[in-house]
Amino acid sequence: MASRHEYVPTIVWTGNRGDGTRNAGGYDRNWNIETPGRPTIACSNDPLLGGDPALPNPEDLLIASLSSCHMLWYLHLAQRAGIVVQHYTDSPVGIGESEPNGVGRFVKAVLKPTITVEVGSDLERADAIHHRIHKYCFIARSVAFPVEYEATYREA
Repeated sequence: MASRHEYVPTIVWTGNRGDGTRNAGGYDRNWNIETPGRPTIACSNDPLLGGDPALPNPEDLLIASLSSCHMLWYLHLAQRAGIVVQHYTDSPVGIGESEPNGVGRFVKAVLKPTITVEVGSDLERADAIHHRIHKYCFIARSVAFPVEYEATYREA
């Protein structure tokens, strides 16, 4: 039987300038993510939709979450496969589309990790791990768009 997990962040809108949502330009599209026992994360809407470009938006957070989940599973599966990872960074790209009426969606994400592995590692085996992660990662298993991988490897 599958076990259940609960995630309980609180979303608190912080953009009321005094008149609430009385008019479209009269409020900010900002909020905080508050999770018990963790730092508060200030967020905003996509700048294309009036958000603060200095803050992460939901789209950034989704792609970052997808990439982070992938990385954590990659590290775990690499360790189990005997691949020693020394460094891992990712510059993922989420590709979205918007219809003329404003309705949008992601059509795909491309994860582009640069992974430093121990000299002499089996790079083919290291690369094959990416294609197994979708079986494990909560987020990858939950999104309705394809996730591609373009990994680069370095040896150190």
